[in-house]
Amino acid sequence: MASSGGGGGGGEESKKLKLYSYWRSSCSCRARIALNLKGLDYEYIPVNLLKDEQKSPEFLKLNPLGFVPVLVDGDIVIADSFAILLYLEEKYPQRPLLPRDLQMKALNYQAANIVYASIQPYQNIPIIGYIKEKLGPDEMLSWVHLHIKKGFAALEKLLENYAGKYATGDEPFLADLFLAPQIDGAVRRFNVDMNEFPNLSKINESYKEHSAFQDAMPEKQPDAQPVATK
Repeated sequence: MASSGGGGGGGEESKKLKLYSYWRSSCSCRARIALNLKGLDYEYIPVNLLKDEQKSPEFLKLNPLGFVPVLVDGDIVIADSFAILLYLEEKYPQRPLLPRDLQMKALNYQAANIVYASIQPYQNIPIIGYIKEKLGPDEMLSWVHLHIKKGFAALEKLLENYAGKYATGDEPFLADLFLAPQIDGAVRRFNVDMNEFPNLSKINESYKEHSAFQDAMPEKQPDAQPVATK
């Protein structure tokens, strides 16, 4: 349900949601999955992080931190994936991202926050770029594996009594929006062995069969670049 940015627009086009995104950004992927699940049409505006387009004056007006994703909904600008997801949940309540049960809702918040605060920040481009420059690629990879595996081990324990087809049952909710891109990146970018995490591996198979998730994956984005295989 995404269309590439760059065209001129009439009235309907100007009202369309706009998502500033980078194809390989797991944070952007969370927003793409949410938009797909809710059936929302949006304009995809690519921001090339490797070319520092996020540091341009135009983009910094949208997000002074210079991070993607950014969602524009009319006059409303929301930067940060968690804020975007919560905004979409309230503004567009169709296909809820959170269960009604309070305990399960809290479980989704907890699982999402493990990815959001304890895994993804440690593999962000500026962080791993700095470590690679100062200590070398092997130390960089060790750093990434340490934090991914620590977080995945916690998620395995957290979800073991609740997971069904998806993280917290048989429907995808907020936790899955964080888990799907994190697992995908761990495997594709950092060669993490998922055999250590059977619950997460099982859940990931469900993501591979769900179009809202698959259409949001990096390789499906209009700005996707070929990746050399090792």
